[in-house]
Amino acid sequence: MGSGKERLQSMGLVVLRLGVGGFLLYGHGWGKITKYAERAPKFADPIGLGSETSFALVVFAEVFCSTAVMLGLCTRFAAVPIVIFSIVAAFVQHGADPFGDKELALMYGVPMLAMIFTGGGRYSLDAAIGKLRRGRRAN
Repeated sequence: MGSGKERLQSMGLVVLRLGVGGFLLYGHGWGKITKYAERAPKFADPIGLGSETSFALVVFAEVFCSTAVMLGLCTRFAAVPIVIFSIVAAFVQHGADPFGDKELALMYGVPMLAMIFTGGGRYSLDAAIGKLRRGRRAN
């Protein structure tokens, strides 16, 4: 079952997943997806993919990937697009700006980078799926 320390670490990952993923979804992604058609053509194009493609990629990361991180579903993979767009936002889009303009992107990117290394933890869909798979193989 695991030690009390392992349970506390896994609860810490739940708090991290729900907090960072929820803030990103609610504070940034939700507004973009609900006004998608209006905002897509006007979105910045920091790496030359076109405004609409850039917007679609950011919406994918902020809405779908943040939701997956919150659920602990494909956590490591879901965190990757968020880290990528955070790096682009901080060092390309806001590359010449003062640190304060980069800070928010980095505040989302750093915990997601941690998620790439840790995964979703014991209390995640990843863990539940893994447990089901191990149970099927044992039968």
